[in-house]
Amino acid sequence: MKIISLGPAYPYRGGLASFNDRLALQFKAEGHDIEIITFSLQYPSILFPGKTQYTDGAPPEGIKIERKLNSINPLNWIRTAFLIRKRRPDILLLRYWLPFIGPSLGTVARIVKANGFTRVICIFDNVVPHEKRPGDKILTRYLTGSIDGGIVMSNTVYDDLIAFRKNIPVKLSPHPLFDNYGNRIERAEALSALNLDAGFSYLLFFGFIRAYKGLDLLIEAFSDKKMRNSKLKLIVAGEFYEDDKPYRDLITKHKLQEEVLIFDHFIKDSEVSLFFSAADLVVQPYRSATQSGVTQIAFHFEVPMVVTGVGGLKEIVPDGICGYVVSPETGQITNAIHDFFVNNKSEQFREGIRRVKEKFSWAGMTGSIIEVCNKCAGKSEKV
Repeated sequence: MKIISLGPAYPYRGGLASFNDRLALQFKAEGHDIEIITFSLQYPSILFPGKTQYTDGAPPEGIKIERKLNSINPLNWIRTAFLIRKRRPDILLLRYWLPFIGPSLGTVARIVKANGFTRVICIFDNVVPHEKRPGDKILTRYLTGSIDGGIVMSNTVYDDLIAFRKNIPVKLSPHPLFDNYGNRIERAEALSALNLDAGFSYLLFFGFIRAYKGLDLLIEAFSDKKMRNSKLKLIVAGEFYEDDKPYRDLITKHKLQEEVLIFDHFIKDSEVSLFFSAADLVVQPYRSATQSGVTQIAFHFEVPMVVTGVGGLKEIVPDGICGYVVSPETGQITNAIHDFFVNNKSEQFREGIRRVKEKFSWAGMTGSIIEVCNKCAGKSEKV
């Protein structure tokens, strides 16, 4: 099939771009004609909370990527749409994660599908955003009204999507493994590269930091007396997308300056394997979630997890098999961490991960997209 993917991609950084780049490589490996059209402007700088939107890494090999779509210029949306419409792809594959992006994607989709040939399929990371703003429902409804079918990666997002569109086929397909960050390396090598003491065990909180991700809950949990004198440290690896002072003040309040190690920058693709190879346990104390790329990185590197039972996280991490599913409460987070180390659960959970992770394949995702495309002429159903 001829497929055009429209969404974040190289040279933009982050999990969405990495996902789209990796998905394109899978489509290519299966013999499909795939190209990516990404943003000439994704976020105006005033709306972007990080330091830069761009990666300094290499582009995916053998994938055509064009920077065309300006997220705030309606005339550009029309020009981009007619460019895609002229190319007549079998599938226009959108990526939706934020209502802000709904007008540009929805306009392009409407113009392209008017050719009577192209099917518009959208992969949804979120339908309802973690941080709600006025106008979210209107923008989301505009986007969902433009598509022929949907891909969701958790039941939570499925339910949210059906609340907007009941007359399209929707496929639940789990987030594939992020296997594009290299392989696990020896723990000693990773610790040395990060200048970490091999005499300690390490928790890992990974990814950009916002209130809904619950880092404050983890710091509070880590301050519990059960964690003291346990030769355990907490690594916080990621860029703050909000004021870091409340977190640093909390660390100081509990006298954890020597136990909490903060790498407060965007973690490059080449660095990801170091952090996950050094970590004994990944902790995701989220207050809300749909699904998480961090979980799928942990699966790839076979690192056990503590996740909170919110959104799709509880669907992805089987409790007691690959880690722990707990409430977003400090006491439960503390107890899970304590149980992991006191009862030496590492190898048990790693073996569970090796059994479970096989179902998170990129071929499964491409197959789901093709299946939804083939069902677009039919009635609404969960396929």
